[in-house]
Amino acid sequence: MLQVPFEEFEDLVAEALDEIPDELARLVDNVVFVVEDDVEPGDEPLLGLYQGVPLTERGHYYAGAMPDRITVYRLPILAICDTIDDVIDEVHITVVHEIAHHFGIDDDRLHDLGYG
Repeated sequence: MLQVPFEEFEDLVAEALDEIPDELARLVDNVVFVVEDDVEPGDEPLLGLYQGVPLTERGHYYAGAMPDRITVYRLPILAICDTIDDVIDEVHITVVHEIAHHFGIDDDRLHDLGYG
């Protein structure tokens, strides 16, 4: 498996976030981004995970809610990549995919758009 240290992987996630267009990034609301090595043992294998209430489902009750959480999983991404360029591409795809969930876009539509 390709080796990318945790801190370097975090930098790749930060760079992917920096590539999100400003007009889209301004709409990301109450979200924290984290990197973890892997999902909990026994959980479904994932590259990333959005946990929270999508913008399309937030109502007046949402005020004061804890931040949504987007997690990017380092080891599963490294396991499917052969080069650092592959890692950069997959991190970008994963970040966009999870942000799209924040905007209420489902997996079927993301697959249609090439972010599945």
